[in-house]
Amino acid sequence: MTKPAQFDLVIQGQRIDQARIEALARLCNAAQWRRLGAGAARLAGADRSADIAAACADLKLDHAFVPVHMRLADFGLVAIDMDSTLINIECIDELADMKGIKSQVAEITRSAMRGDIDFAESLARRVALLAGLDASALQRVYDERLRLAPGAERLIEGLKALGIKTSLVSGGFSFYTERLRARLGLDYSFSNEPEIAAGKLTGRIVGPVLDAGGKAAAVRSVREALGLSPEQVIAVGDGANDLAMMAEAGVSIAYHAKQVVQQQTTYSFNHVGLDGLLNLYL
Repeated sequence: MTKPAQFDLVIQGQRIDQARIEALARLCNAAQWRRLGAGAARLAGADRSADIAAACADLKLDHAFVPVHMRLADFGLVAIDMDSTLINIECIDELADMKGIKSQVAEITRSAMRGDIDFAESLARRVALLAGLDASALQRVYDERLRLAPGAERLIEGLKALGIKTSLVSGGFSFYTERLRARLGLDYSFSNEPEIAAGKLTGRIVGPVLDAGGKAAAVRSVREALGLSPEQVIAVGDGANDLAMMAEAGVSIAYHAKQVVQQQTTYSFNHVGLDGLLNLYL
């Protein structure tokens, strides 16, 4: 008879004291636990039927039931969304701010990320509103406003140490994905190319739009080129347009994501940085 799968519970937040770890260990009947840092712990042999979600929500902790036999080194590719995932902003919204129309563009962005409107349609509408903006605004946003998400550099370093490939897959602009790829030493990047003429954005995209289906195809193409199974891929994102990409991966992580995304992914990170991924599979 096949043994039922066993799981450890990984809890993560800004900080967590021993008393709370022990209380959670009792709640899920964990055999033992160990710290993974000031804000993280791994509880061995946890009971998945325990009502951990509510307890962790009260404590502002993320939680994940992970198979005990899985290790991060078992994976071969991590695909990451850019805007509001690898970085702290929505680049197109910030470009719109330089034209004085941020609120108008940001509302379209939010609708797309919630899944209320088709991403390709939302991108076309947002990019069209940028027509006439001086191309120098692209660099200004990168220099003045773009910051990496907490834990991003530590995550990439940890993945590199294990030989795991990294891919940045974005519905945003190549101006940013290419700079981030070089800055962080990422292996692949996929994105959209804004058309520029006479030093200004024309309001159009060059070539096919990388929409939700395009993001999924990009992950699939890299996965197949590397000879990996879906179970060897992790995808991280925050918006509805990331769901198709996440479906190409064995493990999906909703990072500070919209509710529609959290409901359909393997794990959710609402309190920790991107490097929380390193604690899941040791």
